[in-house]
Order: sequence, then structure tokens, then C-alpha cells
Amino acid sequence: MHLPEALPKAELHLHIEGTLEPELAFALAARNGVTLPYADTEELRRAYLFTDLQSFLDLYYGLMAVLRTADDFTELADAYLARAASQGVRHAEIFFDPQAHTERGVPFGTVVEGLARALDRSEERHGVSTRLIMCFLRDKSAESAMETLRAAEPYLRHITGVGLDSAEVGHPPSKFAEVYEVAGALGLRKVAHAGEEGPPAYIREALDVLGVERIDHGLRAMEDDELVARLVRERVPLTLCPLSNVRLRAVDVLEDHPLPSMMAAGLMVTVNSDDPAYFGGYAGDTFHAVREALALGEEQLRELARNSFLASFLDDDEDRRARYLAEVEAYDFD
Repeated sequence: MHLPEALPKAELHLHIEGTLEPELAFALAARNGVTLPYADTEELRRAYLFTDLQSFLDLYYGLMAVLRTADDFTELADAYLARAASQGVRHAEIFFDPQAHTERGVPFGTVVEGLARALDRSEERHGVSTRLIMCFLRDKSAESAMETLRAAEPYLRHITGVGLDSAEVGHPPSKFAEVYEVAGALGLRKVAHAGEEGPPAYIREALDVLGVERIDHGLRAMEDDELVARLVRERVPLTLCPLSNVRLRAVDVLEDHPLPSMMAAGLMVTVNSDDPAYFGGYAGDTFHAVREALALGEEQLRELARNSFLASFLDDDEDRRARYLAEVEAYDFD
């Protein structure tokens, strides 16, 4: 019997730093001489109770201290790709946060080359094609983002696009207008987190000021009927992360998630795991959770999987996209 969560899918909203499982964190800490403020993996797991986005980010950035060498980043990415492949992921577009590493003394090249080593062999090892998206931390300055973009230029062969993440409220997309303009001139694809905790207006800014092709999260779009109509009309993909929304208190319980109403409204939504080590599940786990909590039918699950490939940055390999879409259509749930 095929499990619905094994349905072939693309993951489009995944922070590689958010795949750092407690066991790997302690192993890397020991290897790199880093002392963690937790007695063991169980105490660390108990710390994964968050009241909002900022409470998560505080732990998330603190735990990154264990990531020091290119080998660390390779091991991190390899572990994610193996888990993702086991849960039906055929294509992954992976976010990374260079500023979170360079600001603590890890060179940009160490991060990118370590990740690229895992991504370059992912198809052979795991059967998963990949893209890498560099995110700017929106609670840092636009000048810092521009410096990061310039630091990335020697490594653009490894990088498909740019994104915008971290604490959203008070840091509108327009703050990064110039950075995104330069990124576009460099040929990079553009996405941005918007409408997770920030207002629907941030989604409009991401589209109109930054020129993004996808909205990461976009949960609060449902508060604005005109915006919903536009997103439907323009077929703008939204990379939803339901388990994240519950863990960070954007939604009280999964049964209340607006995913079904967003699908019914005609929005092009996808389902992703965001920071799975922290939020309780990888891509297949997320499909399983929304199927159970929201009573999604097989064709709704198939639509979510289909959308994930249609929204992906596989424009340079349409034959591959077509193969993946054919896998979705041929998938037998029985």
C-alpha cells in the first residue's frame, strides 16, 4: 500500500539550518568544541516550545554555533536530503542564511561550498534534484544584505535565487528594494517571506517592490479579498508551512488552518516543512498531518503535489518538471 505522505512532491520552503536535529547538534558540538546550554538531546527537545516567531529564532540562531566547517554543512544537508527522499521529496529548493554564519566568523565560502558538496551529489545519492536560495535576514540592515549579495557573487554558480526571512514585523519588504534590484540584475530568482506575522500589505510590497515570483507563507493573504483575487489571477504560488504556523502560534490548532479555504479560493498553495527539526515533521509528515487534521482527499493532496512542481524553479529543465508531474498523476494511493 502506498502512503499518501510518500506522494512525489517538491519542497520549496525549507531552511537548511532548521533541519539541525538535536542528535546532530550534539555530535557537531563535540567535534567542534562547542558547549551547548543543554544537558542532553531530551532537554534540548523540551526547549522546542515556542510562543511566537521570535522565541523560535532565539533558539534557532543560538544552536547554529555548532556549525563551523564545510564538512558540518555537508553533513547537515546530506541528513536532510536523506530524510526528504524517504518522504517522497523529488526536488528541494533549499534556503540558507549566510549572515547568521558570517557574523560569527564562518566564511561565506565555507557555508556555500559545504552545502554545494551535498547538493551536487544529491541526485545520485538520494534521487532528489536541488536548488539553493540565499536568504537575507530582514532584521539586519539593507546594507548588510547588500554586502552579503556581493560576497555571494563568486559563488553564483551554486545559487539559484534570493529570499528574505527572519523576524517579519517592523521589517517590510520595501527595506530591501535595492538589494533585490541588484539580485535580479545578477540573474537570480526572487522569493520572500511575507504575511506570516506581518500584514497583507507586506505581501503586496514583496510583489510590487521586490518583484518576487513566490510568496513564502502568505498566510494572512486571506484577510484581504482583493489581494486573494490578485494572487489567484496572477497564479502567485504560496509556500505554506502548516506545522510551523501551529508551533509559532500563527494558528491555534492544525484543524483551524486555512489551507482548505485557500485551496477552495483558487490560490496556488504548496505545503512545506519550513524548519522540520523544530516544528515536528518533514515534508511527508506534513502531508500526513494536514490530511488527517483537515480531512483532505486524495485529489486535494495530488493538487498540492502538482502545485509544488509547477511553482518550482525548474524552468531550465522542463523535461524534468514534466517527469515529476507525470509521477504525481500516476501515483496510486491504494
